Amino acid sequence: MTTMTETSARFREFKMPDVGEGLTEAEILKWFVQPGDTVTDGQVVCEVETAKAAVELPIPFDGVVHELRFPEGTTVDVGQVIIAIDVAPGSGDAPAPAAAAPDREPVETPEAEAEPKGRTPVLVGYGVAESSTKRRPRKGASAAPEAAAVAAAVQAELNGHAAPAAPTAPAAAVPAQGGVQGGRPLAKPPVRKLAKDLGIDLATVVPTGKDGIITREDVHAAAAPAAAPAAAPAPAPAAPAPAVAEAPAVVSDSARETRIPVKGVRKAIAQAMVGSAFTAPHVTEFITVDVTRTMKLVAELKEDKDMAGVRVNPLLVIAKALLVAIKRNPEVNAAWDEANQEIVQKHYVNLGIAAATPRGLIVPNIKDAHDKTLPQLAAALGELVTTARDGKTSPAAMAGGTVTITNVGVFGVDTGTPILNSGESAILAVGAIKLQPWVHKGKVKPRQVTTLALSFDHRLVDGELGSKVLADVAAILEQPKRLITWA
Repeated sequence: MTTMTETSARFREFKMPDVGEGLTEAEILKWFVQPGDTVTDGQVVCEVETAKAAVELPIPFDGVVHELRFPEGTTVDVGQVIIAIDVAPGSGDAPAPAAAAPDREPVETPEAEAEPKGRTPVLVGYGVAESSTKRRPRKGASAAPEAAAVAAAVQAELNGHAAPAAPTAPAAAVPAQGGVQGGRPLAKPPVRKLAKDLGIDLATVVPTGKDGIITREDVHAAAAPAAAPAAAPAPAPAAPAPAVAEAPAVVSDSARETRIPVKGVRKAIAQAMVGSAFTAPHVTEFITVDVTRTMKLVAELKEDKDMAGVRVNPLLVIAKALLVAIKRNPEVNAAWDEANQEIVQKHYVNLGIAAATPRGLIVPNIKDAHDKTLPQLAAALGELVTTARDGKTSPAAMAGGTVTITNVGVFGVDTGTPILNSGESAILAVGAIKLQPWVHKGKVKPRQVTTLALSFDHRLVDGELGSKVLADVAAILEQPKRLITWA
């Protein structure tokens, strides 16, 4: 009989990497492979969501998928093994894969033992320290074979409590299901998500798809008995099932409440905003400005052959105006170092652009924006927006920002009091550009007008400096030719 020790050289384990900026955990959103699938070096095997962004993970070697250690929706600590690959298939009997368990300890292999101590190379940066593989206790218990226990475990996870243990009495027999591979029912990622949302255990669903694959209709059929009143009284259970105190996260349309777990990007946003609001003393100043000439410049730039192929809009000119204002007032481009009690002045500008995405608010930044020409800045803005909308923004693209622009005007909002992005000194909010009556050359005329709001950290930016920056931005937008004379 072949043992794991004798065949361990066949198997290589891929650990959850530190995908950016010292993050300690990530949630597995989607598996793109299943046990038995052949993979090649560089092939993307799963998508994970960190506190900053969704990231696709490539496998670094060839082979056949032997085991997926965690199901979709599980939050995994950096350094834990998430997938095992058979790098020499057919060379002998493979040990049976262990059941996926969030709290299992990583299995050491000769490859793992041969790795140097300390920090190991990963996808971004240099990874995490050896001690980071130690995990805090995981909330929730493993799912029980009974449907009631599964529902209780899901509800307990949503409420932030440990799930009750499954009854020790034998559960009612469940018909044997087809289409199970590697101890896991076969279903596509959207179907798995649907089952998770409806609180359905895929192990209890009868598959009707080709090769035993569970379809969306199968999941809905499994959920239908729970949603509709029973035609006849159900037989008494063999043992009392754990009570479910509240409804699951996704319920019927008649529900009065929906509970959504706070994790990933949303959790990071909440922590960053609370930390910024209660750490940096915010001051916000406002100015209303006639931007008619800026709108004319935007129209002219759209026809300029040097700007062909790039997106030209008012945000482009506003971004350039802010960069010129920072050049004239460099002290505003700084950060507060609490540990060393120092003000760190930056001699570069990584310009952040707040972007609303399906995953929440993110702030990627344009590196060294101060060095870019107008066409280069336009191209960088277009790439940033497209990448953010596609959900492909990397953690590195969101790190190292110095100042930020948030365009609330796209929602028809006049202005607001923006909260500083953590570690930055200032943020400029741009309101909606509207046709309004305005005194121009001694007469009231319809003009394009907007309101700007600048929030800044009063520890390092005093009122005079903040006012100068905001006034400079407004002056440039009122007379865009200052982009030439002041630059």
